[in-house]
Amino acid sequence: MSAEQLHERPTVVVTTAGSASTPGTIQHLRRIGYRVVATDMDASAPGLYLADRSYLVPPGCSDDFLPELRGICLKEGAVALVPLVDEELPVVGELEYDGIAVLAPRAEFIATCLDKYVLMDRLHALGVPVPETRLATESPDGLRFPVVVKPRTGRGSRGVTVCGSAAELGRVIAAGPYPAADLLVQERVAGQEFTVSVVAWRDGAVQAVVPKEVMLKRGVTKFAVTRRNDRVDQVCRDIQTLLRADGPFNVQLALDRAGEPRVFEINPRFSSTAPLTVAAGVDEIGGLVGQALGDGGRLGCEWREGVVMVRRWADEFLPEHEFDRYGIRPAASAAIPPPTGVAAAS
Repeated sequence: MSAEQLHERPTVVVTTAGSASTPGTIQHLRRIGYRVVATDMDASAPGLYLADRSYLVPPGCSDDFLPELRGICLKEGAVALVPLVDEELPVVGELEYDGIAVLAPRAEFIATCLDKYVLMDRLHALGVPVPETRLATESPDGLRFPVVVKPRTGRGSRGVTVCGSAAELGRVIAAGPYPAADLLVQERVAGQEFTVSVVAWRDGAVQAVVPKEVMLKRGVTKFAVTRRNDRVDQVCRDIQTLLRADGPFNVQLALDRAGEPRVFEINPRFSSTAPLTVAAGVDEIGGLVGQALGDGGRLGCEWREGVVMVRRWADEFLPEHEFDRYGIRPAASAAIPPPTGVAAAS
């Protein structure tokens, strides 16, 4: 009997259990009928304790990551994988050769988006509005300040600095932890910021675009509200037409003084604000998992405007003997060998 036949519900593996949105994603997938296996490199990741089964894995950039994840997926009889962190994206597509549906865009789209300079150059060449962007090795002559300095690769707000003058820019580049060749300098667009869920799958058709106005951001978006904007919608649809993600992606943009959206980043995966998309009426994660498995219909683009997300901590409670079943205590996890697999408390 195969592993998947041992479980009544189809198994979905969800990575990055410590991300802000992952615990809610795990609970949502379980509510709609999936058995969820969660992974993370840190024993304190809260999503590990909300899944049906959990594993500690090496970092996504490690050579050991893919073999370990493949072993988990095959052992657990996984039918789908939902990767939620950038470092994993270049390699997890390999699991499709094992018959596992990977909920991510096509490899070429991923590679383009993960190098922010390449992405800006490509979008500009295709006529998609972007901020003026240069490598830090180029002259700052003609730049309009303030500017944003950030690594060509990376996620969240790691290594991001705002500079108000050419002198400050020079000091930041010289003193920073990144070589100048690995940094880009980007015009800071002063208007309202949006983070946008774009729902597409392998047929290339855009099923939904849900713009969310960012109200508070500290590394990740903390407060946001669904907000209709026809021009934002069109720019995001154009990106799918021109670059063919053919999978879920998240567009980050800001409005310039004329109200024109300028795209400054694209995450080639589900956004950390995907739970807000679901709350507004478009189940982008559950819906695309169903489509990837061949038993779900296309999603509609009907969603509610004015739905606010307030990101917060949520406490979970379970008896100590059930917690101890995991074999790990987060405060001392660095001293304890990673478990091969831990069953979730019910």
